[in-house]
Amino acid sequence: MRHFDLSPLYRSTVGFDRLFSLLDQAAGVEAANSYPPYNIERTGENAYRISVAVAGFGEADLTIETRENTLLIKGGKETRQDEGQKAEVLYQGIAARAFERRFQLADHVSVTGASLQNGLLHVDLVREIPEAAKPRRIPIGGARLVEATRAA
Repeated sequence: MRHFDLSPLYRSTVGFDRLFSLLDQAAGVEAANSYPPYNIERTGENAYRISVAVAGFGEADLTIETRENTLLIKGGKETRQDEGQKAEVLYQGIAARAFERRFQLADHVSVTGASLQNGLLHVDLVREIPEAAKPRRIPIGGARLVEATRAA
């Protein structure tokens, strides 16, 4: 039996969680970590939150863009050469390298806001299904009702 690694799809999509949960259960695949680490949470029936660990980055160092069902989060620091005293780094455990993280969004999922708190970038999303795409109930015998109202 062949095993397919679906973790790249699962890790970078929002709104397809039910489908990928079923696929993960069937295949027994676990998601792998990558830089920067992040979480995708369901905060409500149609609400999601992506939390990205961006320790060492400020608001000016981060950009968030959405384009054609893709959420792009970029981080990069400008290297500044201070004139005068330069600090000597003895150990650097906080990675401040540039990154680019893409998430595929399901149809009708949009970004509602973003915040930076305690080294975590939180991006809030919501799935808003338009009225035209929502299921609607059709009454049985509706055509007869229309003919009866025209005759009256």
